[in-house]
Amino acid sequence: MTRPTTARRLQAVAAAVAISGGTLVAAAPAAQAARPSAQAARPSAHCTAPQLAAGWYGDNQARLQQLIDEYGNCNPYRPSRNKPVAVFDWDNTVVKNDVGDATMFWLLRNGKIRQPARGDWSTTSRYLTPAAAEALAGACAGLARPGAPLPTGTPAGAGCADELNAVYGTAATTAGAAAFAGWDRRTMEPAYAWLPQLMQGWTASEVRGFAAAARAENLAAPVGAKQQVGTTTATGWVRYYDQQKDLIAGLQKAGFDVWISSASPQPVVEVWAKGVGIKADHVIGIRNTTTGGGKFTSHLQGCGSVEDGADSMITYIDGKRCWINKEIFKVRGAAAEKVQPAARRQVFAAGDSDTDISFLRDATALRLVVNRNKNELMCRAYDNSDGKWIVNPMFIEPKKQKATPYPCATTGYVDRDGTAGPVRRGDTSVIPDQTDTVF
Repeated sequence: MTRPTTARRLQAVAAAVAISGGTLVAAAPAAQAARPSAQAARPSAHCTAPQLAAGWYGDNQARLQQLIDEYGNCNPYRPSRNKPVAVFDWDNTVVKNDVGDATMFWLLRNGKIRQPARGDWSTTSRYLTPAAAEALAGACAGLARPGAPLPTGTPAGAGCADELNAVYGTAATTAGAAAFAGWDRRTMEPAYAWLPQLMQGWTASEVRGFAAAARAENLAAPVGAKQQVGTTTATGWVRYYDQQKDLIAGLQKAGFDVWISSASPQPVVEVWAKGVGIKADHVIGIRNTTTGGGKFTSHLQGCGSVEDGADSMITYIDGKRCWINKEIFKVRGAAAEKVQPAARRQVFAAGDSDTDISFLRDATALRLVVNRNKNELMCRAYDNSDGKWIVNPMFIEPKKQKATPYPCATTGYVDRDGTAGPVRRGDTSVIPDQTDTVF
């Protein structure tokens, strides 16, 4: 991993807190204020800090242990006795593979997606293109009345299952037409949002039951297993990462307030998070609005300046920042969309994808990246401009070294309208292309 130069460290210290062009500019002095001094980080003689197990790349275990020692409850010299906050992404960060995908495949195999009102699929997402709505209507017409579950797990419903799976998994119809259009790339991913929207008509309790069934199947299946979905096959297994389970347990024992922030549906992540000791009230996933009877609608709860039902901000990139500020730090209104003072930010964050960029950058002490070759994330992690990034290969089936450098200086950043551009540091300087070194 590339270490920052002295000049770059000084440059980071001089930066002011601001949001500019979708780029976080965070002042190093504010972040450092939340970190105990090296001399102060002495464990109490009457307290034993949790010790992390092996299995980490390079000096990552030591860096994580230092975090626990300095911020945990065994250090009596912490400047604040408030619990330090740690936030983890879920899919491919705490587990291998995607629990949202696992649930979607289960819903299709078991016929739990309902025919939309009037058979009009545009009612399921404001971003669904006419081509996608038409393709879905054609594939699923006549299989169930509006509001009733579609028989997507039967031979008669296989074509409907294929179309739903294509739109969800590839953001395109089976014929190759774009399935979504018109969304903000920094706050929304319509394919991710579509899964909870397709759960309309069910209650949170019922969805938790579906997720529990999918969880049991995917944990029981052997590594590498496939499952039949419609006429195609899909990934059929999920595993918890032992190292992340150990880290979460260690942080909790050390007095950290540990949360999950995920772009999978809220009740789905609640079910899976129990497996690492995270309670439902510490899970932040995509949340549906509900009817008076508690059934999910096809609309989503909002955050910050985005009202419920506007469906334009989920737990995705800047949306993750907003939801973390709202739920963990109790910031209300449009202020939740902004970077908060260091004392109101997580000290640690872990993620694997560009969807995690904003909440990772908000972490004041340490940021763990699981390398899945995501451009903007790896550009920032390898650049490591403030010395607080650590990179680890995937714990199961790690990716091979990326053959070419990450295009940081040209197209590594995707703006709100989908325009690609350079990845910039907090001081707006451009990050040069980075070589993949941790794999």
